[in-house]
Amino acid sequence: MKIDFVKMHGLGNDFILIDCLSKPLGDSSFLSYLAKKLCNRNFGIGADGLMLILPSSKADLRMRIFNYDGSEAQMCGNGIRCFAKYAYENKLVSKNKFTVETLAGIIIPELTITNNKILGVKVNMGTPKLRRREVPMNGKDTSRVVNETLKINPEQTFKITCVSMGNPHCITFVNDVQSIPVDEIGPKIENHPLFPEKTNVEFIQVLNKQEINFRVWERGVGETLACGTGACAALVAAVLNKKTDREATIHLPGGDLDIQWANDGHVYMTGPAELVFRGEMEI
Repeated sequence: MKIDFVKMHGLGNDFILIDCLSKPLGDSSFLSYLAKKLCNRNFGIGADGLMLILPSSKADLRMRIFNYDGSEAQMCGNGIRCFAKYAYENKLVSKNKFTVETLAGIIIPELTITNNKILGVKVNMGTPKLRRREVPMNGKDTSRVVNETLKINPEQTFKITCVSMGNPHCITFVNDVQSIPVDEIGPKIENHPLFPEKTNVEFIQVLNKQEINFRVWERGVGETLACGTGACAALVAAVLNKKTDREATIHLPGGDLDIQWANDGHVYMTGPAELVFRGEMEI
């Protein structure tokens, strides 16, 4: 079976998008297999994730996203911007602001368009979930997990703040984000028994009240150049720890995202999305 696809990225966090509005690909087990096959950078197309555009009974469109390792993610901040740009440019929607059903709930992207060119995508990412059981984390439920001690071995202890942006995030503040061995520490925290669904891990360095340096170990993927939900979680964690204002620029390895935790309680993310190439594959 031949299938058309596009490759897109948001700040270097890259995805394979397939339009499944009229042609379903298969069940979840097949999609998991397909994600592992297509996302392989040596033997496939290569990407951090596989994204599917589907019909929805609750929203204008539905998004499913499978990580590099075949696991299904609840949401993806960089992915939703790519999804929104593709949907508008390919006339799957006619509005510049529309609704997308995800496993994390209804997400609302808004395209900034000038002279028929999409300059960026602002996404209402919803309200962060802060309760321990909502992250989710094991242990006695508390209203927030802020500056809690996490020991990953006798020699390594971290202070963590945890946030769900529809998917779990564990944030730790560091003095120099470039010196952190993300590929060593990230998987230890991702797979720690404290997190029943595993977790994304953010290492953040606060530069000032409006700027944060950021690196991320993504659950089911590894270190990536950007993570939209992680950037949102990082700002929320920084505000909870009284380290930044409620709006800041997050400097990710792939570029910058503007994040705002607004007075209405919602987190808004603004950033780019780019088409890399179009193709056809045989599966």
